[in-house]
Amino acid sequence: MSQQAVADFTLPATGAADFSLYPIRSHSLVIYFYPKDDTPGCTTQAQQFRDLYAEFLQAGSEIVGISRDSIKSHEKFKTKFTVPFALLSDAEEKVCTQFAVIKQKKLYGKEVRGIERSTFVLDNKGIIRQEWRGLKADGHAQEVLAVVQSL
Repeated sequence: MSQQAVADFTLPATGAADFSLYPIRSHSLVIYFYPKDDTPGCTTQAQQFRDLYAEFLQAGSEIVGISRDSIKSHEKFKTKFTVPFALLSDAEEKVCTQFAVIKQKKLYGKEVRGIERSTFVLDNKGIIRQEWRGLKADGHAQEVLAVVQSL
């Protein structure tokens, strides 16, 4: 388990706003990185976080999803699946690089650079309390909730 503080960042978010890490400091935060809007695994992951969102809030935690997709793509994805939390666009890979989630992956036999599905739980001081890398989407949100509830 990492115990390192995360440097502040600001990214464009859905809802015509920017999201900055440090104003969030009053509660814990789940940051999940996902490869692409509206793909099977990413949709499953977003839906499962959505379905447990009230429980995350009850446990004192906010959720944000980050990919390299545009805000326009995020807005469509968010509307289509009624995602209640912000999706952030990291087209320049600044935050992806900060969390080291960009990897060489194989897609249909070709090497491609992309986001490795990863989740980080930060406490209210911005310290990483738990991280998962290269995870399977299905069932993951429940596992993250259990960690958040234990903080």
